[in-house]
This record gives sequence, structure tokens and C-alpha cells, in this order.
Amino acid sequence: MTESGATVTELEGGVRVVTEAVPSVRSVALGLWVKTGSRDETPAQAGVSHFLEHLLFKGTKRHSAIEIAEIFDGLGASINAATGKESTHLYARFLDTHTERAFDLLAEMLLGPTYPEIDSEREVVLEEIAMYEDEPQDRVHDVLDEAIFGEHPLGRRVLGAAEVIKSIPVPDIAAYHRSHYTSSNIVVAAAGNLEHDAVVELAGRHVQPPRASADGAGGEAPQAQARVGFHRKETEQYHVTLGGPGLSRGDDSRYALAILDAVFGGSSSSRLFREIREKRGLAYAVGSYTQQFVDGGLIGLYVGTREDNIEEACEIIGRELGSIHSDGISADELVRAKEHVKGRMVLSSESTAARMSRIGKAVLFGTELLTLDDMIARVDAVETDDVSALAEELYAPEGLAAAAIAPSEERFRRALAPINESLAAAPA
Repeated sequence: MTESGATVTELEGGVRVVTEAVPSVRSVALGLWVKTGSRDETPAQAGVSHFLEHLLFKGTKRHSAIEIAEIFDGLGASINAATGKESTHLYARFLDTHTERAFDLLAEMLLGPTYPEIDSEREVVLEEIAMYEDEPQDRVHDVLDEAIFGEHPLGRRVLGAAEVIKSIPVPDIAAYHRSHYTSSNIVVAAAGNLEHDAVVELAGRHVQPPRASADGAGGEAPQAQARVGFHRKETEQYHVTLGGPGLSRGDDSRYALAILDAVFGGSSSSRLFREIREKRGLAYAVGSYTQQFVDGGLIGLYVGTREDNIEEACEIIGRELGSIHSDGISADELVRAKEHVKGRMVLSSESTAARMSRIGKAVLFGTELLTLDDMIARVDAVETDDVSALAEELYAPEGLAAAAIAPSEERFRRALAPINESLAAAPA
């Protein structure tokens, strides 16, 4: 990485290219980012973004799925893809000497899928959905999203609905691809031992999608509400989440939020981890997290605990929420959390894949492209009052939704009383 940061070029058709040179390595991390995800789907399309991501690997006019795998293996490369609520991306890491060959094939996969073997891949995705249903520690976060965002697309899970995956025809998938994988929705991001102009030349040659104005991650802004979500399942633990509105991707307060999250539940010295796990042994997994979207966000927390411990765990959560909401954080907590956040930034910067992801998302969503020094300076500039004001705004217990996967909804609701009495009393 040069100290001046990333370099951006917009091609004539609207595709943007962003790179960050890291001369000290012998590899390149390349990502092809598309501004489309589950948020851009209708209910009848629920899961098509993620299904399409799978189908990108199944074959093109020139190569079968097996040949694609063999080529990347022959390059010594690692390749994968991911779908989120507002983006999809295809990415690979490889030796710098293989940049042109890898770029050529990734671009062909992204823009020229031929949808062979679609029925077998339907079964693969259906198995993924079934596997996810059996993982309450993961599934409960989707239950929370629905409780917070309701019928808004952000309330739907990325994996989508099994009934859609079973039946959606190839022409509908192809139409979704044509309408969303367009020039102004695509960003080429690369980090590693590279030259920006060479990547731009490759992008101009290989990435030629249909030209259209950006339409991804759109729609109405979400309106969060404090509701209860519950999914009954015979589990050994009560899997409980709480959450509410957060900050958008470009909000200047996101650095203060990172510090607040580290203090509350996002680190091993956080309040939730210390009080629930270390002092009382009520849970193995406990913590907090944040998510950012183009026009809003989410703050959340999770705890998994046995039935006999659910009331005590929720009582502690209620107490800690009340404390951080009314009192903010201490000077010592601020110092420790700042170092934690900065340390994570620096460690991440040593990964070319993480750098590629950071600059790719920044250009895709129109947020600032900052150097590592810039980000550290933003963290250092946060004051205790900034964090306290954010805690007062976002961590008010009465503004939080709750969700659980557990055997008894009645017991779950009773346990919520120390956190939010109105949720505990709300009709099932």
C-alpha cells in the first residue's frame, strides 16, 4: 500500500476501478463487486441474489464448473464469493504473475454465466438453507432483523425462501442478472503487487456489462420498530438477541460507535462479556455487534444460555443497557477501546483481501476512501462525550426489539421484563 492510499478510475461505460498497491507482497486480491443483494429483491425473488452467486461458479460459454475449479487450482489461487443485503462480490487471491488469467476468468464468471446444472445447484442451496435452520445461534439474527425492520426488505434473510429457490425459472434469474449486473453497479477492486493502470486496462478489456444507471441498494429507508420475534425450537439453550436502529455506512459517528460497541460487548474485556461470562459463567457466547446500510443501520447483542439462566442473563443485560445508556463510558474504557479498535484496523491492513474489501465497499457505496492513518486519526479524535451521546441515542432499552429461538416463548417474554417491560407484555 502506498501511503497516499487507493487510486480510482471510472471507465467510459461507468465501471469503477479502485486499487491499492502493496509492493511488499507477491500476491493480488481481486474482487468484482456488484451493488445488489437481498435488499433489492421482491418477496417473489427472495434469495435470488444468493442463488445467482452460486450459479456464477457453474459454467460459462468457454468453461464448465469443473474446468473453472481446475484452472484456479492450477494457478494456486483461492476463490470465493459472498452475498449480503446490499452487495454481491466474487473474489480471488493469486500470485501476481497470474493476474491477467485470473482477471479474465473472474470477469467471465461474473458477466457470462450460462446456468447449467441449475437443478443440482438448487438442491445445494436448499441444503444450505436447511443447515442454517439447524443453527439457532445464526438463525436468531434473522429473526431479530424481521422484528426490527418488519416487511422492509432488510427484514428478510439473505438466503431467501426455500419455495422461491425450488421454483424460480432460469429466465427470471437471467433477467435479474441483466438488470442488476450493470456498469454503474459494478466496482473492480484490487490490492497487492500490482500497477493501477494495468488493472484499469484489464477491466476495460474484460468487464463490459450492460450500461445502465445504478439501481442497487435502493428503495425506501427502513423504519425500525421495537417488536418481539420468536421461533419455537427444542434447543438446549435460549438463543436471545436484542437490537435497534444504528448508523449508516457514511455516518461520521461510526468511529464512536465502534468504540461504544467494543466497550459494551464487542471485545473480551467488554461489559457484557465480563459480567455474563467471566463473572457468572452464564454463557459461552455473548457479545454485541453493529451493521451499516446505505441509509441506516443496526446495533445488536446476542447471548446463548441454558433455560435456568435466562432470567439472570437478561437481568444483567437490562442493567448494563441502562447503565451505558444513562451514564456512558469511563475515561479508562475509552482509552482501552480506542486501542482495541485501532489494533483491529492495523491487523486487518496486513491482509490484501481485507484491503481490497475495504476499498471496494467504499467506492461501491460512495463513502470516503481513507488511508489507515486517516482512520486511526478519526478514532483518536473520539471523546468520551461523543460515545456517551451515541449510547444515549442508540442504547435506550425501550427502543430495542427482541428475538429468540427457544422452547418457550412465555419464559422468554418473562425474562425480557428487566430490559423492556412493554416487550414482555406485548401480545404474542
